[in-house]
Amino acid sequence: MTIREELELREKEILAPWAAFSIESKGRAHYEEQCDIRPVFQRDRDRILHSKSFRRLKDKTQVFLSPDGDHYRTRMTHTLEVSQNARTIAKALRLNEDLVEAIALGHDLGHTPFGHAGERALNRICPDGFRHNEQSLRTVDYLEKNGAGLNLTYEVRDGILKHQVNTIPETLEGQIVRLSDKIAYVHHDMDDAIRGGILREEDVPERIASVVGRTLGQRLDRFIHDIITASNGKPVITMSPDIERAFHELRAFMFEKVYTNPVAKSEESKAASMIEVLYDHYMKHQEELPELQKNMIASGTPVYRAICDYISSMTDRYAIMMFESIYIPRTWDVI
Repeated sequence: MTIREELELREKEILAPWAAFSIESKGRAHYEEQCDIRPVFQRDRDRILHSKSFRRLKDKTQVFLSPDGDHYRTRMTHTLEVSQNARTIAKALRLNEDLVEAIALGHDLGHTPFGHAGERALNRICPDGFRHNEQSLRTVDYLEKNGAGLNLTYEVRDGILKHQVNTIPETLEGQIVRLSDKIAYVHHDMDDAIRGGILREEDVPERIASVVGRTLGQRLDRFIHDIITASNGKPVITMSPDIERAFHELRAFMFEKVYTNPVAKSEESKAASMIEVLYDHYMKHQEELPELQKNMIASGTPVYRAICDYISSMTDRYAIMMFESIYIPRTWDVI
């Protein structure tokens, strides 16, 4: 018996009956020999962690563009916080921690530079629209490994695609990540907003604070504990009614005070314009696209989709560099 098979049997002994078991995965699009050490979801986690798109998350905006300070979140630190919250919940509920971690680490791989400002810009100009959850799935399916993709399992792909508000993942593990994503960004975006002087702790309305806590730590602890308590022993991931209502009110408060705040978002129009200019440039100069995009176009991928693939893969810094190299005159040195 291999180590992988021993681990698969251990899952059957330890995990809840409604957990997603590695041995019962619906599999991959392309057949592969099993690893002798790692079950399939752990293997997917490792593939995502070692991918180029994961490494690029460290230089992509979470909420605040080019913040003046070392402690503001990036898309990568957001991803790690989602993963940690989700793993805590999954472990307490005896669900598959490997699957939760794989989905969490992969859920934002398709996010654009400059956060949601970049996503909205591409959504406006791309004929088919642009949604980062769909792009995250496209990244792991078609763009990673120079077009070969990561060939992830069905369950991980489903969780990545359906982590948005208007969709529900098929597995409880995917549902944990979906909820953990929202808890993470409400928590850390408020922390960053307080650090940036946009909010104060006492600005949180009393009707919310009295239910979920008056500090960042209290609120995060309350949300995670409530999910575990409300979902324990049940084939469902949920919150208690009072906490869920307070969470939605807190999220609405964040949209009003931070996500649409003109001070916090003052640079977003510039970032969006930069994305639109780059898109227009590459539509006119397809010969400047990387070889991967050129090969995809030659194989039938619409030009606009290949360009969106390229731009969405850029980090903030790389997008600015490409914009400057195309449109900012350089000093001319006569030799």
